[in-house]
Amino acid sequence: MATNTKLELLDELALKHPKKYKVFILNDDYSSMDFVIDVLMSIFHKTYEEAEAIMLEVHKKDRGICGVYTHEIAETKVMQVHKRARENGFPLKATMEEE
Repeated sequence: MATNTKLELLDELALKHPKKYKVFILNDDYSSMDFVIDVLMSIFHKTYEEAEAIMLEVHKKDRGICGVYTHEIAETKVMQVHKRARENGFPLKATMEEE
């Protein structure tokens, strides 16, 4: 008995990398600079110097990029920022955009 079996060769498979998303923190007139630096260090694992540079970018340009992640991780980071801001009484917001 002969069976027709279709074999897919590995080099014929088109592997797609997951889309990446940039996470931004947005400027507001109420969140303290120290709080923004703390968020960048604790949620985005930035050094103090990196966090300070991003915070200044947010202050000067109304938003600053915190990192580039897969959709699920970016979404989680945005939610963590909002949760931490709420817990501390700040209106700090984060957004994500497809790269």
